[in-house]
Amino acid sequence: MANVKVFNMSGSEVGTIELNDDIFAVEVNTHVMHQAVVQYLANQRQGTQSALTRAEVRGGGRKPWRQKGTGRARQGSIRSPQWTGGGVVFAPKPRDYSFKLNKKVKRLALKSALSSKVNENKLIVVDKITVNAKTKEMAKVMDSLKAGKALIVLEDGNDNAVLAARNIPTVKTASVGTINVYDILKYDSLVVTQDAVKKIEEVYA
Repeated sequence: MANVKVFNMSGSEVGTIELNDDIFAVEVNTHVMHQAVVQYLANQRQGTQSALTRAEVRGGGRKPWRQKGTGRARQGSIRSPQWTGGGVVFAPKPRDYSFKLNKKVKRLALKSALSSKVNENKLIVVDKITVNAKTKEMAKVMDSLKAGKALIVLEDGNDNAVLAARNIPTVKTASVGTINVYDILKYDSLVVTQDAVKKIEEVYA
């Protein structure tokens, strides 16, 4: 099992923790991570875009001018796509963009993302994060850990840390049950509390 340093909120090393190789040391599979990211982004789409086809635009029932003899190109309707105010050829309509991934694929993608952070030395384990609901306190912790743009995975019930981090534009918080491949890969560092590490190993082992 891989050993990773554990830091306190001041950025000082206070010990080490053994990580489960089945979660944090799997062979990184970029293909399934890509699938998971595409699925996440597709599921975020509202799918409410809508435009009118030529059949739905009001007017245009009468032929604008006769077929022959005017010297102009023949036209059947002023609501044809080439006319200003006409319909859209392949108009977008409301639809559901979401799709499903197999549970095993999603789990492998998450393990690959976590393992990639360990491989890049971008996983920062903190013994605990106990702050008041103040932005400057969380910002100070992030500076001490030199986390930069970071995703913080917290144990359930740490509401103060969530409130303290929500106004920091380069930081996002998540619980063990809401972490996803997209966020793990998007942020430079992954900051995880010791309790959250144990929970991740329980849930995804």
